[in-house]
Amino acid sequence: MGILLIFFAGCQEERPQLPYYNEADFTPHFIGDRQGIEEKITHQIGDFSFTNQHGEHIDQSYISDRIHIANFIFTSCPSICPVMTQHVKEVEEAYANREDFAILSYSVTPWIDDVERLATYTKNQDILSNNWHFLTGNKGEIYELARTSYFAEEDIGFTKDSTEFLHTEHIILVDKSQRIRGIYNGSLQLEIKQLIKDVESLLQES
Repeated sequence: MGILLIFFAGCQEERPQLPYYNEADFTPHFIGDRQGIEEKITHQIGDFSFTNQHGEHIDQSYISDRIHIANFIFTSCPSICPVMTQHVKEVEEAYANREDFAILSYSVTPWIDDVERLATYTKNQDILSNNWHFLTGNKGEIYELARTSYFAEEDIGFTKDSTEFLHTEHIILVDKSQRIRGIYNGSLQLEIKQLIKDVESLLQES
C-alpha cells in the first residue's frame, strides 16, 4: 500500500497544476513533462505592438518572461466593462507591481480610446499599478490578436471575422511561455477568486 501511495504521489508531482489550452474550444490538456508540452502545445500568443495609457510602446517582448492576464474592454461601455474592471482590480491588488506579472486590457474601440482617453479612464478608476496596461492601436490588429491568439470570443470556439465587433467577458490567463492556461468569466466574483489562486499556482510553477 505504501508503494502505491508513493507512486501516485510521484504522478501528482509531475502533473501540472493548471491545464494547457491549445484550441479555441478550450479543451484542457494535462501534460506533466517539458518535452510533451513543447511537442503538443503549439499555440502561443502572437506578436503584437500597441500603446498604453502612458503613451508607452508595449509589445510581445514585454510578456516574454511574465505571467499575464488579458481582457477586452472599451471605456464608453456602460454595463459589463466597469464590473470587469472592478473585478480585475482585485487581481491587481493581489499582485500589484510584481515584475513577473502583468495585466493587459485591450480596447475594442481603439478609434475612440486613444492614449489620452485611456489615461483619463485609469485615473478615474484609481488604477495606479505599473503592471496594468490599457492598450490601444490598430483595430484590425487588436481584433486579430484577440480572436486568433487569445481565443477571446463570447461563444467559445466560434471565431468571427475581424470586422465584427468584439465584446467578451472572458479573461485569459497566460504563462511566461505565452501559452494559455485559463479562461474566466470576468463578471463573476467567484471566477475572479479562482483566477487569483491560479495566478499564484503559475507563479509557483514557474
